[in-house]
Amino acid sequence: MTIQDLYLKLEEAYDEMVSIRRYLHQHPELSFQEVQTAKYIGDYYRKIGVEVKENVGGNGVVARIKGGLPGKTVALRADFDALPIHEETNVPYQSKVPGVMHACGHDGHTATLLVLARILNEMKDELPGEYVMIHQHAEEYAPGGAISMIKDGCLEGVDVIFGTHLWSPLEYGTVSYRKGPIMAAADRFEITIQGYGGHGAQSHKTKDAIVIGSQLVMNLQQIVSRRVDPIHSAVVTVASFVAENAFNVIADSAKLSGTVRTFNEDVRDFIEEEIERIVKGTCLAAGCEFSYEYHRGYPAVVNHESETDFLVTCAEKVTDITEVALAAPEMGGEDFAYYLQHVKGTFFFTGAKPENVETPYPHHHPKFNINEKSMLIAAKTLGTAAIEYHTVSAMEGIAKM
Repeated sequence: MTIQDLYLKLEEAYDEMVSIRRYLHQHPELSFQEVQTAKYIGDYYRKIGVEVKENVGGNGVVARIKGGLPGKTVALRADFDALPIHEETNVPYQSKVPGVMHACGHDGHTATLLVLARILNEMKDELPGEYVMIHQHAEEYAPGGAISMIKDGCLEGVDVIFGTHLWSPLEYGTVSYRKGPIMAAADRFEITIQGYGGHGAQSHKTKDAIVIGSQLVMNLQQIVSRRVDPIHSAVVTVASFVAENAFNVIADSAKLSGTVRTFNEDVRDFIEEEIERIVKGTCLAAGCEFSYEYHRGYPAVVNHESETDFLVTCAEKVTDITEVALAAPEMGGEDFAYYLQHVKGTFFFTGAKPENVETPYPHHHPKFNINEKSMLIAAKTLGTAAIEYHTVSAMEGIAKM
């Protein structure tokens, strides 16, 4: 069995990948609610005769394929939750669930891994080691599904893990990678300002929560621009400001919420404390009360160096890949980070820019879509890494003797 045999089988199975992806796209489920999607995945593995465990850490599904030859245990991960977005693509396979959509490519991730697993299972007698297929629920909403799946044993015996994200801003045919931090820690904060409302014509008798909140928004902008070392990337975004009243009523209270993105843990700690200091100072100056909550989301995705180098060598062998490029760090979050805190591995982007589109709609947009051929590239890259990791590990073992 050669890697070229794997590629040929994957190419023959491309229509199946598309069919699975489109079915899942029509039947999306939100984070922590993916009951039918998990059942679909479990049923698929039972149908092809693969050992499968369901309800792993919640709605997670884990399948294991044991090769006929000795080797390492390689895990591959795909997520399968959708987003609370009403789809506006008007494609024939558009979501049938109002207000819910696969707007991030997780349907494609799942289809990719299912078909790759089927082919690995067909070749298992000729393959070394063991292959663990981790189908993860709830990637989109912290605390995410990775933590609970890890606690429930999804990484048991695993030596290395690989994962990819179909990435619509990236040209089809491109795989991008990065050693070290590739995606940011993703936190959120909530602030409530309690002022003292009143008549719109008697502002001197009030403590205007809108004015105080506006000052706070501007003060928070100085954290990154004036308080964080420019060598360290960081984002502080106030994404919601709610203070609803009649036109002639001064707001009694205002609620602000937003997100913080960082790569460095010291910077992360600093910003959490700095937001509280600024909120406290702004509200103290205005003579009003406040509440402040900071919710830690996913840590930064930090790729391991050797495994990333190995992934690059694998991607360079894959047919259809025209460029293997260094990725810029992304401020988006991913709970793949937790897997990398427990085992070695790497996470990379697979270009999925739709055909004949100059500027693709971004992830989490109602008109988001992918180039489905990117699933084939993702499957070939993950499959190459999974199979060839055993050879590399064996060579390293010999070198140490």
